[in-house]
Amino acid sequence: MKAPSSQGRSGGAKPATAPAPAKVVKRPKAASPPPPPAEPAAPPKKPGYYEALAMYENGVRALQRHDYQGAATQFRSIIERYPAERELQERSHLYLRVCERETARRPPTPQTTQERVYAATVALNAGDTATALGHLRGALDDSPDSDHAHYIMSVALASTGQTGEALQHLRRAITLNPENRALAVQDPDLEPVRGIDSFRDLLDGPVASPRNRPRKRR
Repeated sequence: MKAPSSQGRSGGAKPATAPAPAKVVKRPKAASPPPPPAEPAAPPKKPGYYEALAMYENGVRALQRHDYQGAATQFRSIIERYPAERELQERSHLYLRVCERETARRPPTPQTTQERVYAATVALNAGDTATALGHLRGALDDSPDSDHAHYIMSVALASTGQTGEALQHLRRAITLNPENRALAVQDPDLEPVRGIDSFRDLLDGPVASPRNRPRKRR
């Protein structure tokens, strides 16, 4: 009989060795990005900035009123006096060109009393009473005894509801030239004052033929 082999004595084959567990590699955490740098505080505005800004706003308001000469004066002052205010400089240059272009389109400023009264009549026809009153005040400053200027002034003031002043100028116009009484009798532009007693008193008297003058369009 053969002796049992050593394999039989050991009770069978050796079990296989178990593989070692895989090593877990820890990755380092990504570093947090640094906070953005704080924006530097804007330097305080110099006093000249606020002066220039006030002039700029005055210029814009004048431009909106179509006062191109007044607006241009403000913008030129900014350009000349505040060269460091670059933003206001750029805007002032832009608006100054607008003022110069619009001024070039406008007719020349009337110089004589007759030209001012005519310009006032044109302005009244266009519905621009403020401009008409400006021309008429200039005409009366130069020629306080211009009956035509007083008459057109009465028409302009009557259209704005200033009946007391309108009648004063109408009275002066009739005193200087009684022919204005006949003109007032048939003038529809004086309708706002026609129902006032003092207006009717002004019309009492001889009626003369009115002169031919530039009148408002009906």
